[in-house]
Amino acid sequence: MSLPNQNPDLEESINVSEAHERVVREAAACARENRVVDNGIGSISIWALIACGVVLLIAGGVLAGGGALFSYKATFREGYVRASAPGTADSGPVPKEALAAYMAKGAKIYSAKCNGCHGSDAKGNGSTYPSLVGSAWVNGETELFAMIILNGLQGPVSDGKTYGVMPAQGVGMAPEDLAGIMTYVRNNFGNAKGDVITTDMAKAALEISAARKNAGNSATSAELTADHLRALSGAMMDPKTLLDPVTLAPAKAP
Repeated sequence: MSLPNQNPDLEESINVSEAHERVVREAAACARENRVVDNGIGSISIWALIACGVVLLIAGGVLAGGGALFSYKATFREGYVRASAPGTADSGPVPKEALAAYMAKGAKIYSAKCNGCHGSDAKGNGSTYPSLVGSAWVNGETELFAMIILNGLQGPVSDGKTYGVMPAQGVGMAPEDLAGIMTYVRNNFGNAKGDVITTDMAKAALEISAARKNAGNSATSAELTADHLRALSGAMMDPKTLLDPVTLAPAKAP
């Protein structure tokens, strides 16, 4: 008499030993595949590690400078300078017309030296600082105007009114600075002389100022009208002449 089946869930046709061996083989195959860890990052391939090692070796050789393969001198010839790409050569600053170039220079000098007293509109305050707008001395003879800027002023001004003593502004002033500020004031704030006070004229003014009988003292109305009521020497410049806006020298032909 046969005993009842003690494992009712297993079919009699299943060979338990073969099924176990099959499970073992499948588990081994899965183990050989790339496993994915809990955070979703897979294991790194051995070839990736080898590639990284090669890169590090090359980089180390370059940094160390050893060997002809990584020698800068062996790769690039001495004195080599890469040529500029077509159309990208440095041509310097864009030229400006003389009047605009000098006024741009003068605007900076005015802001640094004059704005605090005469104001951003050059109208002064009517009591201690006179207006430069429409001033006969500003718009008159250039030597007289230059002497005021360089040496300061005491006593009455062109309208006969006396203001506070103007301090000298010429200390450390280069010819380009003097030329710029004179051109700027004579062509701004409602003044419209339309002329350019050149650096050559400014150089002449500096020489005249240094040779004054009262050198080191503020100019006076009497001195200005007696000794400096004339134009500065030097050739006039066409306001439309193209200049280098930095050096104020004539622009090079293209």
